[in-house]
Amino acid sequence: MVYWRSSINTIKLAASTGIFSYIADSYADDLPYWAEFSDNDQLIVPYTLDANDMRFATPQGFNSGTQFLEYLKDSFKTLYQEGANGSPKMMSIGLHCRLVGRPGRFEAIKKFLEFVNEHDSVWMATREQIADHWKKNHPHNRFERPSNMNREKFINEYGGIFEHSSWVANNAYDLELSHSHDTAIGLHNALCRAFRSAPKEQQLSVLKAHPDLAGKLAQAKRLTAESTSEQASAGMDSLTDHEREKFTQLNLAYVKKHGFPFIIAVRDHNKASILSAFEERINNDGDTEFSEACKQVERIAEFRLMDLLP
Repeated sequence: MVYWRSSINTIKLAASTGIFSYIADSYADDLPYWAEFSDNDQLIVPYTLDANDMRFATPQGFNSGTQFLEYLKDSFKTLYQEGANGSPKMMSIGLHCRLVGRPGRFEAIKKFLEFVNEHDSVWMATREQIADHWKKNHPHNRFERPSNMNREKFINEYGGIFEHSSWVANNAYDLELSHSHDTAIGLHNALCRAFRSAPKEQQLSVLKAHPDLAGKLAQAKRLTAESTSEQASAGMDSLTDHEREKFTQLNLAYVKKHGFPFIIAVRDHNKASILSAFEERINNDGDTEFSEACKQVERIAEFRLMDLLP
């Protein structure tokens, strides 16, 4: 087992050699992850400082095996529930023979293993086994990272995530993007921060930039590629004459009342649920509907980023 617990410089030094199967010098996550160091793709299998018997030897640590056991069980319950909800996690436990091996502490580990074995779909593995599994099932995929782009490139790539509103990407770029923004979730957070912090007039301009659902632009095939694909995914490109007329009437009434097009993340819906939401939301007051439209814009942006980033 390769086992490091020092500084980021140690990680870089170890990774630069390209000889380590994995590195454990990280407390960053509850899952393994890949890091890029020059031409080397390094697997990181995170360690932990809290579910760790070293706390028997530090101030404000564990005073008894019972405290250690209860902490491990609570940690396991939380991560197990996340797994049951569709997001499996890794629980790392730091053990040292000279610490947990003491008679008054070892019983905690024994009881914890008994507790874990009462649960289904749990794999107790070494770090090397975890590393081998991750390499086989989640190999690294290099891509052009948003945090490494210059402003021009960034805006060119992500300026259309918020419909025809490249200023959102421009403002997000000023937030000092890091590797944490190189995923769909991370970059979505940055873009939404830029959108939410803008004056209401600018937010309104984004709402107005969105096309009507099944409107004239769609019929004339003048939508952006993203909007065309999104509307088609919900069957909005294959409306009957009656359905098209219904949407046209609703579009006109909605814009007249609220001052911007009806916006909904169609990839969350089908034709029937879109129509139902349209007929319900058209009755909202202005502030309520403005807020809901902004939420839908952000949801649309999230889908678009998931098409581009991991």
